[in-house]
Amino acid sequence: MSNQVTVVDQVRNQLTAMQPQFAAALPKHVSPERFVRVVMTAVQMTPALLNADRRTLFASAMKASQMGLLPDGREGAIVTFKDQAQFMPMVAGIMKMVRNSGEISTWSVQAVYENDSFDFCLGDDEHITHKPALSSRGKIIAVYSIVSMKDGEKSREVMSVEDVEAIRKRSRSGNSGPWVSDFAEMAKKTVVRRHAKRLPMSTDLDDVLRADDELFTPPEQPEPAPAPAPAEAPAPTKRPSRLAKVAEQAPPPPVHDDDGVIDMEQGPATDQGEPGYPAEEHDSPI
Repeated sequence: MSNQVTVVDQVRNQLTAMQPQFAAALPKHVSPERFVRVVMTAVQMTPALLNADRRTLFASAMKASQMGLLPDGREGAIVTFKDQAQFMPMVAGIMKMVRNSGEISTWSVQAVYENDSFDFCLGDDEHITHKPALSSRGKIIAVYSIVSMKDGEKSREVMSVEDVEAIRKRSRSGNSGPWVSDFAEMAKKTVVRRHAKRLPMSTDLDDVLRADDELFTPPEQPEPAPAPAPAEAPAPTKRPSRLAKVAEQAPPPPVHDDDGVIDMEQGPATDQGEPGYPAEEHDSPI
């Protein structure tokens, strides 16, 4: 237990030393002291963060301060993925950044439960009607998002829990982390991400929505190794024919010069024109 307390104290001391960096990034209404207290609460509430790579933990805290969000589980959360810590903006944090950006007038994201009164219609006259049950709401069945633009236009997105589950099952961390501990929040985050694809948003807000892609994207599958090429069978040996054997044993043909006369270097010719025999001697006349 004493070792655990020592590790917590080390993290607290290192975060305290980073307060000037946090102060430079945080909005003015959030003091660095308060931010460090919130981060330490998250660390103590999630012991797995103490086992994560310490550099990624401090980088996650720095990223949260740059976004102006508190890792309090509502605006954002520091989660672990394998041995890495990562800051994940939650729906309330995204809504806060959207309001501060001034690009969208209002954005409402809600979860629907089986005992709620819910109706939505697509087509020329789109609308969503939702009356939450005051008690015993039952299981979650859907999530929806309604955005009001500055010009008064409204945009809507509805996802069933089956749609959300299909994305969770394809996710790298679908069986751990916030998908398990905060399914309703992750379901709302899922419909926000889908709706955002049809909304006019700044690059900064788009980066916020893509900050935790590995929580929504399928794991990378290793490419299969190419199958070894089949060994080529040796060509069958062809038995030479009798005619080929005779041709190999035949003497080479005589060589002709350019004037068509047989080259005598191939052997002297007899009077009968047969090579290989000495020419017959004749007595010279007296």
